Amino acid sequence: MMVQFDKNALPVAIIGGGPVGLAAAAHLLKKGEKFIVLEAGNSVGSSMLEWGHVRMFSPWQYNIDKVAKELLENAGWMSPNENALPTGRELVEEYLLPLSNLPEMNENIMLQAKVVGIAKKAHDKLKTGKRDTVPFQLYVEVNGDTTVIEAKAVIDSSGTWTNPNPILSNGIWTNVERKLHSQIHYGIPNAEQLENRYQNKTIVVIGSGHSAINALLDLATLQQKFTDTKIYWVLRKKQIHEVYGGQENDGLAARGELGIRIQQLVESGRINILTPFHINGVYPKNDKIAVVGELDGEKTKIGDIDEIVVSTGFRPDTSFLNEIRINLDSAVESIDALAPLIDPNIHSCGTVRPHGEQELRHPEKNFYIVGMKSYGRAPTFLLATGYEQVRSVVAYLTGDIEGAKEVHLELPETGVCSTNLASSCCDSDTPATETKGSSCCESPVLARLEIKNNSSCCE
Repeated sequence: MMVQFDKNALPVAIIGGGPVGLAAAAHLLKKGEKFIVLEAGNSVGSSMLEWGHVRMFSPWQYNIDKVAKELLENAGWMSPNENALPTGRELVEEYLLPLSNLPEMNENIMLQAKVVGIAKKAHDKLKTGKRDTVPFQLYVEVNGDTTVIEAKAVIDSSGTWTNPNPILSNGIWTNVERKLHSQIHYGIPNAEQLENRYQNKTIVVIGSGHSAINALLDLATLQQKFTDTKIYWVLRKKQIHEVYGGQENDGLAARGELGIRIQQLVESGRINILTPFHINGVYPKNDKIAVVGELDGEKTKIGDIDEIVVSTGFRPDTSFLNEIRINLDSAVESIDALAPLIDPNIHSCGTVRPHGEQELRHPEKNFYIVGMKSYGRAPTFLLATGYEQVRSVVAYLTGDIEGAKEVHLELPETGVCSTNLASSCCDSDTPATETKGSSCCESPVLARLEIKNNSSCCE
């Protein structure tokens, strides 16, 4: 089936009905542009609802897009306390759902609409002639049928949540791991809701980011009630203190608090720390699981595991972009221009210098990847960054070239910013200076070039 639009007024297609996707829709609506939002789930924010029990460490003031807020308030919506910390579910129910229910938004949102392929009309990836003059065609699965939607531009804000990284340290998926899916949870399990699943079990949590920390803290709370619960924490850091973050120096107090709490838990001796541990195999054994690998270079095996929580991050799904010309960094899998700014091999900053349409461009004209997916495998994304991305992209698509170049971004300090470069503007003992969208490097472009050259971005 083909969804017909006026050929002279094709919409901008937005993939993903999460916060960044709906922000893009709000900006297009304000500009008077046609758009269609394609959300694979049963609700807007469907991925967020999967971790809806988790309280975010960024307060409401960083989680609401300014144009979306304007549309909502014009309809009588009351903004939550900007200093309060929402859970994922609260952000969906108190912000995204009201936004999506605005009549002018709702009529342009398709739920249970999974994009399975994108191409340029009558062109495969190889064909160049007149490529920029023909529309995009999005193949969308809706209720078992395939619908083709034509669009003049595509904004992919589909995120990474549905595509987690596997257990093995080398990033390879195995059939053995897939067969163990009933004993493995990817992300952050709701330990309270899944009490019967985890109580008095031996559990291995894998990962060193905020997701792993949240999972460990929740499981430790369960452990206090069910004292036979045994928890292992497997991570690849050389030193455990590397995961504690900025703590009291973090501009997001709740994020700093996570570091304080996990340090207290580690020092209590209630969890078993295995680091640096590199996993090279996972196997079933008598209804249990065995994990094997190297602990600080020595072969090690953890047996009799009942449950594994994999919090090793996520990766972008580009399988439906095979016929689109995109330019992703070979390592980070982010937009190429962003990679040196967010690559965890280079630095640990929790924010990235301001960037917009120019940095987000792909070889395919009028195709953009925004939001968490634009960061590839890097874990440092903040919603406010995504809102700035779509503001800039929509400005460009609607002819406001100068507006697209502006910076409208305010971000909190991380409290810690380190790098493995010989010299840098973000030394390990220097707090991040990216508050209010600034940085010690005046130009994002200069910063990219300097970092790629392995030299300081501030002389």
